[in-house]
Amino acid sequence: MTLSWMAWTWPTAIFFITIFGLLIGMGVWEYAVPGGSPRVGILRFETTRGDRLFVSLLGSAFICLFWLGLVGPSLWWALALCLGYALCVFRWV
Repeated sequence: MTLSWMAWTWPTAIFFITIFGLLIGMGVWEYAVPGGSPRVGILRFETTRGDRLFVSLLGSAFICLFWLGLVGPSLWWALALCLGYALCVFRWV
């Protein structure tokens, strides 16, 4: 199987390994503490841990896209902004 259709660089591999690790971690967390800790946050509808992870990943993708369009290719500050955004989502959403 050839993987030449995608530019497999170290940053790309780290990105996918991180997403995979998050999914595995959420699965282990759900196995250890079933139910997903549903709660109503600032969005005024019930969300679980998985919902909050999805919102965090989706929002982080948009933050990075806006950063690339407005600032440029250096994404280190965008990463810090994404981590802060994810912490806020898991805390208040």
